[in-house]
Amino acid sequence: MTETLAPSKEEMQRLAEQVLRTLPEQFRSELDRAVTRVVDFATPEQLASVDLDDKWHLSGLYEGRPISEASIWESGELPPRIWLFRQPLLAEMQETGVGLEELVRHVVIHEAGHHFGFSDEDMHRLEDEA
Repeated sequence: MTETLAPSKEEMQRLAEQVLRTLPEQFRSELDRAVTRVVDFATPEQLASVDLDDKWHLSGLYEGRPISEASIWESGELPPRIWLFRQPLLAEMQETGVGLEELVRHVVIHEAGHHFGFSDEDMHRLEDEA
């Protein structure tokens, strides 16, 4: 019996960056300041920001000001961040049978959608229509 190793944070990071590079130019240019990071789990503060308390229920998060709310008069803010949470993604991959690349792509695009001002409901509706 061969045991496969779970993808590392670095592997997921490479996949996430690859997804961003494949987006159409108009989206890539708007996301050029965004920082993408992979960590094992969301922090308690990140969970609280989306009204969750179980670290296994959050696979991705956007932190930042959507471009629809940005102002040239504001400065000193951290760059927007797209977080991927490795352990919940691995659990989802195992539970659903969805491949890692597809899962990472879905989460990155979903979180990037928040950068453009889309709500979760907007994105679910767009996914259903596609």
